[in-house]
Amino acid sequence: MSTKMQQIRPAWLEIDLDQLRQNFALIQAEKPAHLKLLFVVKDNAYGHGAIEVARIASEAGIAYLGTVTVDEAVALRNAGIQTPVFVMAERTIEELQVCLDLDLTCCINDLDTAAAYAKLAKKAGKRPKVHVEVDTGMSRYGVRWKAAADYIASLQKMTELELEGLLSHFAMSDELDKSYAHLQLARFQEVLDELAKRGIDIPIKHMCNSGGYLDLPQAHFDMVRTGTLPLGVYPSRVCRRIEGTAPIMTLKTRIAALQQIEAGDKVGYGMRYTASSPRTIAVLPLGYGDGYPRIRNAGEVLIHGKRAPIVGGNAMDAMMVDASDIQGVSQWDEVVLLGRQGDEEITVRDLADLKGSVTYDIINGWRSRIPRIYLDKEDERR
Repeated sequence: MSTKMQQIRPAWLEIDLDQLRQNFALIQAEKPAHLKLLFVVKDNAYGHGAIEVARIASEAGIAYLGTVTVDEAVALRNAGIQTPVFVMAERTIEELQVCLDLDLTCCINDLDTAAAYAKLAKKAGKRPKVHVEVDTGMSRYGVRWKAAADYIASLQKMTELELEGLLSHFAMSDELDKSYAHLQLARFQEVLDELAKRGIDIPIKHMCNSGGYLDLPQAHFDMVRTGTLPLGVYPSRVCRRIEGTAPIMTLKTRIAALQQIEAGDKVGYGMRYTASSPRTIAVLPLGYGDGYPRIRNAGEVLIHGKRAPIVGGNAMDAMMVDASDIQGVSQWDEVVLLGRQGDEEITVRDLADLKGSVTYDIINGWRSRIPRIYLDKEDERR
């Protein structure tokens, strides 16, 4: 086990880089040979650690790393990662200069921005790659599909810029009802057909996120943008699965204290739990200040491979569980709050259900004070 850092606090996230390698290998093996992969590492790679997982992704042969902010892309470059980086969304003039300096690929979705970028490129003696986003129904970023062909024709006249890519984004691709996804795909195809009539061919066309990759092969085009899929987190309960992939994130802690309470005793802020009989309460040294859902008398953790219910209202820095049925429980025993222990598993979807939110909210929500411990057997062999 390679930790990459010293672990002091008895609460931590384990990120299994060996499993990440396995996930990438499985995705690469099943995808069509021509299909490029863009791996999205925005928001610290969904809480997993952008630099660490980006290195594994680069080794796996992905075509692009994806970020949303320029700062995220700068961090990758500062870490020595030279894999092409695609920065999504819109950019200010100041950000465009950074994109030019660091050879980042960005979206250019209006002619004023394009003209400004062309001017910067000419001055620097560079010809940066750019992509255009087509708004096919997400109503977020991009050129509306009805106007996209005219815009692209105008953009192509700015020879200082290399138009490498055309993309769109599904509003919903991972649920059983694919009707809106099919409508968006048809609109994107309209743009491609019109461009073909005008003799315009764009090398990289991409529309699919993880859900689209799994369930909409007709929308794969030249590249797909996978975010949580290589991390072992599926975008929905019903989308297709790739056998052998697994989550790479586990949240662990240790029992900091054991309290023996009597019938009628209260547990936690607000006296939300009253013991009906003598109980053994295990105190865990983390709480909602670390990103764990702020819940009351709900949820479970794993101790000695068995489930123990959370009791009372968890606090900012502590939470209590009923360990009465766990044989041989002791102070500093290891506890799993997210992940597998023995034959039992608590999934990220379980925590999302507790919070009444989505899986992305959970994995992105772990605070920086929770150390990330990276498990990497291959690194140890080097």
